[in-house]
Amino acid sequence: MKKILAILLVLCLILTGVFAGGGRESSDAIKIGVSMPTQSLQRWNQDGSNMKAKLEAAGYKVDLQYGGDNDIPTQVAQIENMIMSNCKVIVIAAIDGYSLTEVLKQAQDKGIQVIAYDRLIMNSDAVSYYATFDNYKVGQFQGEYIRDKLNLDKNDGKTYNIELFTGDPADNNVNFFFGGAMDVLTPYIKSGKLVVKSGQTTKAQCATPGWSTEEAQKRMENLITANGYGPKGTKLDAVYSSNDSCANGITNALINAGYTKDNFPIITGQDCDIVAVKNMIAGTQAMSIFKDTRTLAAKVVEMVDAICKGTKVDVNDTKTYNNGIKVVPSFLCEPVFGDINNYKSLLIDSGYYTKAQLGL
Repeated sequence: MKKILAILLVLCLILTGVFAGGGRESSDAIKIGVSMPTQSLQRWNQDGSNMKAKLEAAGYKVDLQYGGDNDIPTQVAQIENMIMSNCKVIVIAAIDGYSLTEVLKQAQDKGIQVIAYDRLIMNSDAVSYYATFDNYKVGQFQGEYIRDKLNLDKNDGKTYNIELFTGDPADNNVNFFFGGAMDVLTPYIKSGKLVVKSGQTTKAQCATPGWSTEEAQKRMENLITANGYGPKGTKLDAVYSSNDSCANGITNALINAGYTKDNFPIITGQDCDIVAVKNMIAGTQAMSIFKDTRTLAAKVVEMVDAICKGTKVDVNDTKTYNNGIKVVPSFLCEPVFGDINNYKSLLIDSGYYTKAQLGL
């Protein structure tokens, strides 16, 4: 009996050692920092949660932080904490691409690699890689959608009124979104086929601080008043909007001015946010660019994995994204657009949203 008890005791000690060892291995997992700009917009919640889930599934420990409500000092402090806690890689979607130069010097000094996520981080040689969608194509697709829906290439003598909205000038992506769209639309503006009655066509004139729905709504309300737009006034045929948060503000202003789905201008967007998709279904937003965060998160996990294992990081662009200090090696995912004709297959059948989320 004593012999049996001794054997059992030895087995218990062995098992305890195994489990303790497993615990140490778990605590020794490589730590990855993920810094997102805000939780106030749906897309960043999805980006952050997708990234965290995929990194953890790959065996990494993840420190996911959101920068308050787009608060730059909060994001900087969070990144400093990630550096101090010895994250091996930090993935950053910057609130302001120009505000991280100093804090990233600390990361560089500690040998921490930085992946800029969706928004390029400017004026820093500490940025190792950039992962995003092809943002010039995003703007191109939006401009082409307006071109095709208004049939601008038809030589019928008709002219169409349009107003233009883009996002926060501190977001380097604006240069690509707005640039891609304007490369499509500018020839029609110059020819007089498209008329911008406000005369506001430059990036600075069309910018929306913080990509704010409220700021976009205020500006659209001012444009309506100043130019007499309305269902019974001057016809407004289209509004170019770089993303959904701006499009939502534009839509609110137009609805308040009396527009309905039967006479609503063409409005573009980006991100396929739930509100935007509901507006597409309701007939008050024409389209939105779909940037599947699952695709981008999966690519970033691959990049992190390659960095941690010391293998080659997959990129497909080494010429385009100059942050003022260096050309940052980048991987560009392909965007697609969604509208009333394809949103079900694009968003519901793919499992991105449920019917219930879209109120169907």
